[in-house]
Amino acid sequence: MSPEKIVQKMISNDSFSNWLDLEIEGVKKGYCKLKATINKHMTNGFDLAHGGICYSIADSCFAFAANSTGKISLTKSASINYLKKVEINDIIIAECQQLNENSNLFTVYLFNQRNEEIALFKGTAHFTNKDWT
Repeated sequence: MSPEKIVQKMISNDSFSNWLDLEIEGVKKGYCKLKATINKHMTNGFDLAHGGICYSIADSCFAFAANSTGKISLTKSASINYLKKVEINDIIIAECQQLNENSNLFTVYLFNQRNEEIALFKGTAHFTNKDWT
């Protein structure tokens, strides 16, 4: 199954990623780029994006990139560093890349619509023995 078909199959069954209204911008083996717009339901008491929203956007991007390698993959560990506040109506662009073809390490860079880096997410994937079919 192609990386694009894998991600399409994943997102069609992913209620949370659909609630985030993620738009896939590009997919290839070990790579995914997507975007999402921050709405009022995603904000905290300060009218800023809740930290869990940026984490979730990055985590979905990571999941799509890891699974695009062809193996059913799960998150083994992940962390995020927040670099800049995110406000309502900001457009978040997440871009995930596998470290190298044989690695289970992935990095997701998150930028806003002004191309300012807002967060850095690092994840380790667990590749199962099951292929996407």
